[in-house]
Amino acid sequence: MTFSVAQLRVPTRRNAELLMLLFAVLVVVASEAAVEAAHNGAFSSRLATYAAVPIVVGLVTHLVIRRVAPYADPLLLPIAVLLNGLGLVMIHRLDLGLKQQADEAGAGKDFQAAAPTQVLWTAIGVVLFLALILLIRDHRVLQRYAYTLALLGVIFLLLPAVLPARFSEVNGARIWIRVAGFSIQPGEFAKLLLTIFGAAYLVSKRDVLALAGKRIGGKVRGKFVGLELPRGRDFGPLLAAWLVCIAVLVRGRDLGTSLLFFGLFIVLIYAATERVSWVILGLVLFAVGAYVAYQLFGTVQTRVGVWLHTFQVLPHAPANYPCSPAYVHCVDGYQLQQSLFGLGTGGIFGTGLGAGHPELVPLPATDYIFSSFGEEIGLFGVSALLVLYALFVARGIASALAVRDAFGKLLGVGLAFLVGLQVFVVVAGVTRLLPETGLTTPFLSYGGSSLLANWVLLALMLRLSDAARRPATTPPAKQTAEMAAVRA
Repeated sequence: MTFSVAQLRVPTRRNAELLMLLFAVLVVVASEAAVEAAHNGAFSSRLATYAAVPIVVGLVTHLVIRRVAPYADPLLLPIAVLLNGLGLVMIHRLDLGLKQQADEAGAGKDFQAAAPTQVLWTAIGVVLFLALILLIRDHRVLQRYAYTLALLGVIFLLLPAVLPARFSEVNGARIWIRVAGFSIQPGEFAKLLLTIFGAAYLVSKRDVLALAGKRIGGKVRGKFVGLELPRGRDFGPLLAAWLVCIAVLVRGRDLGTSLLFFGLFIVLIYAATERVSWVILGLVLFAVGAYVAYQLFGTVQTRVGVWLHTFQVLPHAPANYPCSPAYVHCVDGYQLQQSLFGLGTGGIFGTGLGAGHPELVPLPATDYIFSSFGEEIGLFGVSALLVLYALFVARGIASALAVRDAFGKLLGVGLAFLVGLQVFVVVAGVTRLLPETGLTTPFLSYGGSSLLANWVLLALMLRLSDAARRPATTPPAKQTAEMAAVRA
């Protein structure tokens, strides 16, 4: 009996994934133990509770992947489990600090911990992950429903904008759906649906987008230099979908997600056509859109003003600008100030998990969870987190390059780029490299919508990597006939 090389690699790949999952669980358990020891001076039953989450998640997902996607990339799942587990540890740690703040302010009875809710969202995310990877055995099936998924994505984006502000507005951005204490951000799912649509559409139109169209420019030494625009009938549907998304997002004051969609479409078009002119055109459109948004919306002016003048009081700040609940009066840049102070306090090695005060930053578990990590694990720690994200994105792009069909290539590039750009924008916001946008850090931040969408994204990336690494299944007789025909 003989075995192919690919078949021999499967057990090794799965064993490597299991070992890395074990390492991820150990890191999460050690982190939770450090938080417990620093805060209480002893371990409690919560250590077992929060340690069980990555163990159960890792074991269940590993067994399912081993059966239905044996060739999937062995690094993606351990990285996701590690990030999700560390995020849960930090959210629990922030709960301890915020609870102490609430007790000092006399509002301890009204305090609600976020970590138990995050555990519930993790469980739902894993269920969605398993359902998707079990139901969709071939990623090419999604290509058939591209326009239906695009319509559903646009509907998700429209919902918060058409609802009354009391059901959809938070901190000036209308991106939520809130009913009876339950809230969801449909834009997190819309970005995945529209990524699938963009990849499917560009696969069918990439030749005309790359070759046909009007030229703007001239020849220099016999070589054309300038922009090559496609025909309107070819680019029209994609441009219309992009304009609708951007208009809805600008209407909702969610400029972070607008930036995410804008960058996504540019990258997909560039990957499909390999024309630098699209990147140049995209940068020009981005500059124009940023200027128009700044002139029209006070929220954007405030965010840019805080970015440029972090330690000054701005004259026209909105009343609902994020501020710490422990302070009645605060300047407009208080949130960013505390983020920078926390990062500076952490220094190179950090104060240690549970030994800092990241709860002083407003929204420390959502928008600014990266700065919370920076204070307590320092530059070395957050550099390790960035390396994990870099590996996640790199493995996603590698799978996209290796997959055999054009739709899979574009879809893989789009999904990996979504994670990479989101992490870059978040880190740039909390370190004052760019204005703060309100995006969440994938797998780390508190929030159901973001976490569910990230687990769905992981399922798609694993399915793509399984297709990319799976050996060809062409029967030997048919393969021999095809080779004979080629030689003839």
